[in-house]
Amino acid sequence: MAKRYKVLIGGAWTGDNCPGIDVINPFDDSVIGVVPEASLTDVEEAIVAAQAGFAAMAALPAHRRAEILTRTSELILRDREEIAEIIAREAGKSWKFALGEADRSAETFAFAAIEARSTHGELVPMDASPVSAGRFGFYLRTPIGIIGAITPFNFPLNLVAHKVAPAIAAGNSVILKPATKTPLSSIKLAELMEEAGLPAGALNVVIGSGRVVGNRLVEDDRLAMITFTGSPPVGVEIKSRSGLKRVTLELGSNSPTIIDADADIDAAVARCVVGSFANSGQVCISVQRIFVHQSRYDEFLQKFVAATGKLKVGDPMDKQSDIGPMISREELDRIVGWLDEAKSLGAKVETGGTVIGNCLTPTVLSGVTPSMKVVCSEVFAPIVTVMSCETFEQALEMADDSVYGLQAGVYTNDINKAFQAIRRLDVGGVIINDIPTFRVDHMPYGGNKQSGLGREGVRYAMEEMTNIKMVCFNL
Repeated sequence: MAKRYKVLIGGAWTGDNCPGIDVINPFDDSVIGVVPEASLTDVEEAIVAAQAGFAAMAALPAHRRAEILTRTSELILRDREEIAEIIAREAGKSWKFALGEADRSAETFAFAAIEARSTHGELVPMDASPVSAGRFGFYLRTPIGIIGAITPFNFPLNLVAHKVAPAIAAGNSVILKPATKTPLSSIKLAELMEEAGLPAGALNVVIGSGRVVGNRLVEDDRLAMITFTGSPPVGVEIKSRSGLKRVTLELGSNSPTIIDADADIDAAVARCVVGSFANSGQVCISVQRIFVHQSRYDEFLQKFVAATGKLKVGDPMDKQSDIGPMISREELDRIVGWLDEAKSLGAKVETGGTVIGNCLTPTVLSGVTPSMKVVCSEVFAPIVTVMSCETFEQALEMADDSVYGLQAGVYTNDINKAFQAIRRLDVGGVIINDIPTFRVDHMPYGGNKQSGLGREGVRYAMEEMTNIKMVCFNL
């Protein structure tokens, strides 16, 4: 029988009497665990616990918060192979990428420990105005309270870390609602943070539907902030329901990569293969649209298709596997429908497009048009489109023709074109001579347009998770 798990609320492991939610291995549909499904009563207990946890966290000195975060980082590294197995089994992420996520999560907590010791206000020059000459002013950053963290399935540990670690570093408490498909990573993290010495109530885990658990967290005025990663429609609903609480939203994308005439094609191909198909393309900043200068289009497409065809599809626990399953059969059926639509409208499948079990083989499309779903919407699957452009300016125009604006990659050796792209593209990040999938965990990360509000990256998330308190002395 599958293991029955408990969740952490108010420093106690609970959930024995709750209905259970099966956690399914998306590769073979086996049940790998059963987790408690939270009721509104459970959510209320978590909120009350988080109120007490916030009082404890706000009183905890910075050095102690940093020690807890450092210890959490060390414990993640200690258990990295166990964590990678959890991620691979519940999310279907290939082992190599699951292990990489464990390591990145440890680094995220390590960065948070540094920032916990470094958060500070600054002096305000009151004598800049004649009416305040003779006064002395400064501001402090203070924790805002209870933070509701709602996280997705595709990075079930590191995207949790990007919400929990800065919240704790800033002195807040957290109620975490992980994706119901991938809750085991969050339960493991809660175990490690408890072992690291986190006060009771500082982290509380509730698992359940967005309709029941998510809406209650979003609407409750005792929470000071909601931080969410997921789809734009859900983000819009959260924004409409959240009242005056602070909201950070990391939403969708159909990330572009531009390959200019002078680009290093071999380097671009190698990186685009990783950026397009890692985690079966189920990454917010997966390469989805590639725009290649017409003089290099045939060369790029030939090499890209050949490299894509070498990827191994199979069991995520196979350490040689590159591509695992889609997160669910419903998602697989959705993307097959999008692929069929593109083909019916004239798209050509250069490689891939075959369903094997719950997996879709890595797919490269040419002959696409901007109105196809595989171009204009977020694919979130191992499908990438390759288009030819006559000029760099046309590539910029086509890349920016999107309701999304998360990150973009630009391959060029012309510094003027690089800065042209930086100025032109309405995105949260422009990555020169690399793919938009590039992210390190201390950089500011987030999008424009329908890609979201606010920024992640530990320091920048902490700015969202703190208030400024101005202090002024009349001397």
